[in-house]
Amino acid sequence: MADGEGYRNPTEVQMSQLVLPCHTNQRGELSVGQLLKWIDTTACLSAERHAGCPCVTASMDDIYFEHTISVGQVVNIKAKVNRAFNSSMEVGIQVASEDLCSEKQWNVCKALATFVAHREITKVKLKQITPRTEEEKMEHSVAAERRRMRLVYADTIKDLLANCAIQDDLESRDCSHMVPAEKTRVESVELVLPPHANHQGNTFGGQIMAWMENVATIAARRLCCAHPTLKAIEMFHFRGPSQVGDRLVLKAIVNNAFKHSMEVGVCVEAYRQQAETHRRHINSAFMTFVVLDADDQPQLLPWIRPQPGDGERRYREASARRKIRLDRKYIVSCKQTEVPLSVPWDPSNQVYLSYNNVSSLRMLVAKDNWVLSSEINQVRLYTLEDDKFLSFHMEMVVHVDAAQAFLLLSDLRRRPEWDKHYRSVELVQQVDEDDAIYHVTSPALGGHTKPQDFVILASRRKPCDNGDPYVIALRSVTLPTHQETPEYRRGETLCSGFCFWREGDQLTKVSYYNQATPGVLNYVTTNVAGLSSEFYTTFKACEQFLLDNRNDLAPSLQTL
Repeated sequence: MADGEGYRNPTEVQMSQLVLPCHTNQRGELSVGQLLKWIDTTACLSAERHAGCPCVTASMDDIYFEHTISVGQVVNIKAKVNRAFNSSMEVGIQVASEDLCSEKQWNVCKALATFVAHREITKVKLKQITPRTEEEKMEHSVAAERRRMRLVYADTIKDLLANCAIQDDLESRDCSHMVPAEKTRVESVELVLPPHANHQGNTFGGQIMAWMENVATIAARRLCCAHPTLKAIEMFHFRGPSQVGDRLVLKAIVNNAFKHSMEVGVCVEAYRQQAETHRRHINSAFMTFVVLDADDQPQLLPWIRPQPGDGERRYREASARRKIRLDRKYIVSCKQTEVPLSVPWDPSNQVYLSYNNVSSLRMLVAKDNWVLSSEINQVRLYTLEDDKFLSFHMEMVVHVDAAQAFLLLSDLRRRPEWDKHYRSVELVQQVDEDDAIYHVTSPALGGHTKPQDFVILASRRKPCDNGDPYVIALRSVTLPTHQETPEYRRGETLCSGFCFWREGDQLTKVSYYNQATPGVLNYVTTNVAGLSSEFYTTFKACEQFLLDNRNDLAPSLQTL
């Protein structure tokens, strides 16, 4: 069966809604709160279709709204489970709008939600997802990396506040018009009724998000005295459930106002009627608003004056989140056909650079259209032409345990022992247990007289589930301490690395991937025949290196 032809994901759920006046705000556009309710309902139905039991919303990743939806238009929402873990699963959601008169369609947003399956009596163990199409394989592979990023998100904010000086654009603001943050404070209470809850009596996550959007909009409007537009919702998670009969107290305040945008923080607490003093923290979220003029261009915003103490803390944390958001947006939107391919590295973006590094390799691995170009003594060379890039994939089976191969090849300082293209390797910085930055020198390539050097981020990952590979991902970064020098010609690695699959006891399939950058593409495409034997020689040297050193790592293997 062709990719996608006649096939529909068994977890896929679709919802279409006609936008009526009761769904819109004062601008005649669909309320984001109403949209969040529809998104959550669709995603929950997809999760329950896979789990076969009730599910609750655990978290929602960042949502960026690209297009508003007007009254009379149709909202089309599609949700499917990307990957299941033990009792939780990631659900991918796509939202589009449709004008039935002009037949035009627009992408509105994409979202990723985490749902947890819940049974009253027995513990849930979810069945695994079996991806079939290339898109499903990519999403399934990258879902584990996204899960890892969610778990460290709060620590990322704390580290940034502790270690980095956050710069603000105070000089470009109208300091004569300062609005006290306390003026924007909003508090509202909602009573959870049966229509707000599922069949188990737990409040719908989408309903809570809709109430949060309402109070956040009021806070934003108090700052700008205009009609604000919600552009983004930061990643957040639900800390606990609420049930029918709960009173939910929603509090919102503008944490910081930048040149053209503002961040509103929202907190939700729950209590029962008999225990008002014992409030439970249900959720916190951060929403970014802008004010658009008649041409849909963002207007300048007044400067916020934070209250001493907690207000100043929220003010600084909003600046930190903004820096992370902009770094993340730059990393994700960096087009592969644009130079430079290297992305500046600093502590504020290390989590997202590492995520981008590993996910890029996983997506390259998941592609279906690899073509076998040559095979010599069970060493296979595959090629893949995609847009302006030519990628290579070498594959062999070695008599070494997967964990041993992973550890041996994780340290790039040992690569010159088997790869003649690595002349020297210096460890510049051990970022954390899984990430390190190296300075690599290599001989001249393709007729150039100067040798090359690279600054490479190496990110390694252990398997998340049975069947997952060990991963070592490599990509170029820039460091202020290692600028380009006249002695070397600076090279760039867009996406390369190793994957190791355990095939049996002391038997591992080793695969190496490399996406050729535009600078070397012409050299590569004119020398494929000669490179086949060169790749073979290098890869066999790698195999011999693994065999010679497989008994050197017994203590390290205990940690894998």
